[in-house]
Amino acid sequence: MPHPYVLLSAAVSLDGYLDDTGPDRLLLSGPEDFDRVDEVRASVDAILIGAGTIRADNPRLLVNAPERRAARVAGGRPAYPLKVAVSGSGDLGPAAHFWHTGGAKVLYTTDKGAERAGAHGIAADIVPLGTDLDWRRLLTHLYDAYGVRRLMVEGGGLIHTQLLTQGLADELQLVLAPLLVGDPEAARLFGPGTYQGGRLRLRETRPIGDVVLMRYEPTAPGAGPLPVAADHHWLALACELADRCPPSETAFSVGAVVVAADGTELARGHSREGGDPVVHAEEAALAKIDPADPRLPAATVYSSLEPCARRASRPSPCARLILDAGVRRVVTAWREPDTFVAGADGGGVLAAEDALVLVLPEHEEAAEAPNRHLTGR
Repeated sequence: MPHPYVLLSAAVSLDGYLDDTGPDRLLLSGPEDFDRVDEVRASVDAILIGAGTIRADNPRLLVNAPERRAARVAGGRPAYPLKVAVSGSGDLGPAAHFWHTGGAKVLYTTDKGAERAGAHGIAADIVPLGTDLDWRRLLTHLYDAYGVRRLMVEGGGLIHTQLLTQGLADELQLVLAPLLVGDPEAARLFGPGTYQGGRLRLRETRPIGDVVLMRYEPTAPGAGPLPVAADHHWLALACELADRCPPSETAFSVGAVVVAADGTELARGHSREGGDPVVHAEEAALAKIDPADPRLPAATVYSSLEPCARRASRPSPCARLILDAGVRRVVTAWREPDTFVAGADGGGVLAAEDALVLVLPEHEEAAEAPNRHLTGR
């Protein structure tokens, strides 16, 4: 199900700590970075923190600059983003600044936690998620019920760890401060867990005063039927590639990317690439990879349109080319309509030979855009 773009935001010491064990909060950032954080807050629909952060820091989580609040209002949004708290127990103090500053608030908790939070008189919408906290259900509810499209997560470390290990973080904005903590009892940014393999992609590095901002995004595809953030990133790229196709009245414009399990891009392609009037996107991408490449069996093919099951221009349709390459995971945005082939079912061809096919319909509009002259929509 669709969910917001999830941005993890944190500042850490050189040795990876969020704080020390002293009575006061360790200030890792300076005025320039606090202003940057305020700018990011003003850009999002909601800000999320965990119960531990509320108890330890008693934050307000506001957009502080009046001109930024005014710009939000001028754009038709509330002055402050929705404030989101997460607590399994629901055992939170009702007097915390979080509940009494800014705009609307919501608390996600368990069924038992909802009873406890209600008894405490927490000043927020209270949403029970069942016997346990379910991050995918929480994010989908934020998307559907509150219209949250961009979510900033400000901690703490446990929540950052859970979102990253579950493949739900689209971006990490990490500020590195020139301090050393060295206390094994202090809180760290990330805890132990089963993280996705591969290297994160560095999107930006910027000095801000005496700290350094680093922006990363995950690259490793998912390994099963649940999409991860990187699946959305790669599929969005495939949809962008579809825009590069020379227009045609007799064939769809499609983009495709083949990605190894560690997040390495193996190849990309698009329809009618290189002046070939009949080459398909998946075909163009796979042709650039050595068939003996040992990474293919664990790779994922991202295609803006469902791989074709039948074609007249070449002996093998793209679904067969994918299977013959050994790939068994395909992520697509748009099921092939009956425009040229009645009853097209490339996904069915793939699934019949135990390939996993994920359709992410939130990307369908982007996939269809370069083909509207064919679909009439």
